[in-house]
Amino acid sequence: MFEKILIANRGEIALRVARACRELGVRTVAVHSTADRDSAVVRFADEAVQIGPPPSRASYLNAAAIVEAARRTGAQAVHPGYGFLSEDADFADICAENGLVFIGPPPQVMLALGDKAKARDVLGAAGLPLPPGSREPAPSSTHAAAVAAEIGYPVIIKAAAGGGGRGMTVVTDEADLAPAYHRTRQTARAVFGDDRVYLERFLTQARHVEVQVLCDGHGNGVHLGTRDCSVQRRHQKLIEEGPAPTLPAAMLDEMAAVALRGALAVGYVGAGTFEFLVDENDQFHFIEINCRIQVEHPVTEMITGVDLVQEQIHIACGTPLRLRQPDIRPRGVAVECRVNAEDPQRGFTPTPGRLDRFEIPGGPFTRVDTHGHTGYVVGPHYDPLLAKVVVWAPDRELALNRMERALSEFEVRGPGVHTTVPFLRRVLDDAMFRKGRLSTGLVGRLLDESSQTRTA
Repeated sequence: MFEKILIANRGEIALRVARACRELGVRTVAVHSTADRDSAVVRFADEAVQIGPPPSRASYLNAAAIVEAARRTGAQAVHPGYGFLSEDADFADICAENGLVFIGPPPQVMLALGDKAKARDVLGAAGLPLPPGSREPAPSSTHAAAVAAEIGYPVIIKAAAGGGGRGMTVVTDEADLAPAYHRTRQTARAVFGDDRVYLERFLTQARHVEVQVLCDGHGNGVHLGTRDCSVQRRHQKLIEEGPAPTLPAAMLDEMAAVALRGALAVGYVGAGTFEFLVDENDQFHFIEINCRIQVEHPVTEMITGVDLVQEQIHIACGTPLRLRQPDIRPRGVAVECRVNAEDPQRGFTPTPGRLDRFEIPGGPFTRVDTHGHTGYVVGPHYDPLLAKVVVWAPDRELALNRMERALSEFEVRGPGVHTTVPFLRRVLDDAMFRKGRLSTGLVGRLLDESSQTRTA
């Protein structure tokens, strides 16, 4: 086991990793920007190193500063959390060149799978079902138009290097294709430094279902069941639950098996998530893989009892996977709600500011992953995620009731600060959601209904 791990992230995931390390008896180093000098992980970690000013490119994306902090403190490994450098193959290479273990997939695997266009090609060859679309990035709007004509509208244009719901444009009409193509390339170039894009058929009423996998460096792997992430806005998830409700069990089993087969075929190592869309005929289509721990990993932890972060660390140490497929026995239902400092009434605009009151829920089978506290200042530089509220229950109805109860206890106050809690409670109250009739269009429908109510 490592003696010391540097956590190259911030917020709730940095604290989550630090807690996992403390339980394993591993010392931790937190790195932080000047804006995060008083953050929860800085207080919790054994050591802390300031690595730069608030802008991410000067701190949490500054690979040289992070590696220098690891070398100076004697850390043996780097846990990148999610976001920032977590899927950066170059950073993993830099870690290796400096004698540090990157806790994640090997750089060559990330290179093959982190690029969405390449991942489609590689995993399509491994037998995963793909939605209709381009096999290669579209080099021109004319080429994109030809692909769209072949697969039919609506289509979605995606940045090959995209992530976090950015760099995607849905096009419903041929006349809009060329401007959307150029606009998406500009966004991709600005955000990811890579303007390659590709096309897929856009499934309007699809379910978004994902499969968690764990694989070691010895050719062993397991899947840990499914999560439904259909409740999302602008391709970012708001509510997740596991297992995916109301879908045929045989189909979910097949999806999980296919995901694991794909992971082993490409030599995947670590924790990863295969994402699928399920169409209205219950046919599933692979769309991408996240080569890291995910925001919604607690859902899987709650229904399997497996600490995914600790398993990541064991795998990174070179330990053979400690689990076999029969050991994975998902039980009950878990639901997670992301509480963001955003105003749903103003298009989910971030609402930075000081938290004069921050009271989190408690109660049975309720877990809250957060770095927030009274006095905490939500800054303008980073993702506005405040907390993840996760509940478990033997069945879905009780889990949803438990989540409603938990959210009713969540109290956040501060000048100008709003949260997504009211909107999350509205989703939980929606009759279609309650019936498990989910789709990626659910949030849009609720927002349209709100707009019509305000106009009337």
